[in-house]
Amino acid sequence: MTGRVYTMLTAPSTTIIRKPAEQVPTDQAGQAMLAAIHAHFHERPTDFEKCAVEILRLIAPSTGAVDVTRPSRDGGRDAVGEYVLGPAADPVKIDFALEAKCYAPTTVVGVRDVSRLVSRLRYRNFGVFLTLSHFNAQVYDEVRQDGHPIALVCGRDVVDALRGNGYGDVAAVTAWLQASFPNPSAA
Repeated sequence: MTGRVYTMLTAPSTTIIRKPAEQVPTDQAGQAMLAAIHAHFHERPTDFEKCAVEILRLIAPSTGAVDVTRPSRDGGRDAVGEYVLGPAADPVKIDFALEAKCYAPTTVVGVRDVSRLVSRLRYRNFGVFLTLSHFNAQVYDEVRQDGHPIALVCGRDVVDALRGNGYGDVAAVTAWLQASFPNPSAA
């Protein structure tokens, strides 16, 4: 068989691995919004879990019923819920688990943080890991290369969701936090 030339088919990579600079707000106002959220929950990070659910609802409006788990011994999941697809007359509900970390915007989320969520996912479930900070490259690489169905929501995503829903500056975010997630010790 001479004279035949084979051309290899190629396709662009569909694996998205965002660099740390792509995961944090580039402007001071966005950074201040994340700092305000972190400061609001700094002394009570488990209360951030309810906030994370509401941020997820801003990002994914088809999020259905969600139950926040107990503060400790939660099985590696801070909340479990349903994502609703299809028409209202015949919806399909897909279960998901959410892990929320109220890390300072400068803290890096590592493999150890995400591995607990990965280990808790059941068949036909997906996961959401939401943080005010950003994920290191190894997290992105392992989650994407291993095909884990996990949405990685970083600080920039949080700011974009807030801005897209009318909370465009620190004052608006602070008012939303105080109205929706009041600090019981401040009363």
